[in-house]
Parts: sequence; C-alpha cells; structure tokens
Amino acid sequence: MVRFETLNELCLMVTASGGECIFTKAGAFIGGESYGGKNYNFTKVMLGPQQSFGQALIGHIARRITGENLPLMKVDFNGESVTYYANNQQHVVVCQLAYGEKMSVESENILAFTQDCKYDIRLMAQGTISQKGIATSTLTGEGNNAYVAILTDGNPIILSNMQNSSTITADPDAAVCWIGSDPSIKTDLNWRNLIGQSSGESYMFEWAGNQPVTVIIQPMERPSGLDISMDGRRTGSRPSVPR
Repeated sequence: MVRFETLNELCLMVTASGGECIFTKAGAFIGGESYGGKNYNFTKVMLGPQQSFGQALIGHIARRITGENLPLMKVDFNGESVTYYANNQQHVVVCQLAYGEKMSVESENILAFTQDCKYDIRLMAQGTISQKGIATSTLTGEGNNAYVAILTDGNPIILSNMQNSSTITADPDAAVCWIGSDPSIKTDLNWRNLIGQSSGESYMFEWAGNQPVTVIIQPMERPSGLDISMDGRRTGSRPSVPR
C-alpha cells in the first residue's frame, strides 16, 4: 500500500511497503528513510508509464508533439520506507481519485502519481484561448490506490459545485486542474479590448451548475498567450516582465 500526504505545504511524503512503485517528476526526490538499509531505487522512464511498449511509445510521441511531455522517474519500493519529494518550493496538493474519475491537469503541475493512475493526454479546443495550447494531461483512477500530487504557485484555492450546484468560473491562466466536467469558454471581447481599455479578464473557464466539478486554482497567473489590444498589452493576464 502506498500513501500520499502533504508535509509542511511544500513537500510530498510517500509511505510505501515492498512491491509498490510510483512515478514522479524527474529530480523531485529530496530525501527518505527506510528500515534495514536503503530499499528503494530510481529509474528514468524513457517513454511513458504504460506497461505496453507500443502504448508507451505512442504516448511519448503524442506528448512531445503537443508540448505536454513530462520527464518521469519511476520509484520502486522493496520494503517499508518513507520518501519525500518537492519542486522549487511550490505548494503540494494531494488528491485521491475514485475508480474512473479523471483529472485534467497541466503536465508542468504534476509532481507524482501512483501506478493505479492512467496517465494520458487529450486535445482541448478551449486551450487555444489560453497560452497552454490545445492539449492537456489526464490522470484517471484505475484502482483503489489512485493518488496524484500536484504543484501550485502559492497556496491553492479549491472550488467545487458537487454539493450546491453553483456556477464556477476561473481564469484559464490560474487554473491548475479540475476533476469532473470540462469547462466552456466565456469571452468578453469588444471595442474596449482593441484600444487597450479591457478589464484584463476577457475570457474565462465556466462550469454551470449541471456540470459537477472540483477545480484547483493558484494565486499566480501564467503569462497569457492572447493579446488583441492596439497598444500591445496583455488582455488576459499580467504584463510581461522586461528582461
């Protein structure tokens, strides 16, 4: 049995017994302890976590083409141990997926997942409005031990309409992942955008009350890829910082 826990907000703690394995972002390991000598080892994943060579190769090619490629490391546990993982002081959020439950997440925000998760990519038409392109990574629960650890810049905010059927909106450049229905895109483009008088919130992800979802957002927006103003300023995110 493998268990994921968040430690001190910035670290993932993995408790494991023998015969288990997990997949993590390459280089994310920061320390560990085991009983009776070191009993875990690391292997670079050349293609993908799929067991079939053909599926792993196809998945690898698709991730490279779409820009959703994530350098992975496999951690095999040969006995009881506790190991720790982190990435550049980013905050860590642990989610457990039910069987068949799917998380859509940017590859750069994945820290680790268990072997009970199916890792894949899929096309997202709404991605063309954000700076992330047209693909997103997916992790689907395929067992009773489907854990995912994701990374956020700053303390995350979790929004859910599972209980109250509320309408949820999120800036695509702040959205990290969602579990449940895919969003629709709501735009607010008018003449003010063209002359640089936009509100700065010209497009949004939106989930209606009949679209059950849990969304994780971060308090830091990625630089947006959409700019239609005459003065060249970003209309969907913060201005670029000159270097």
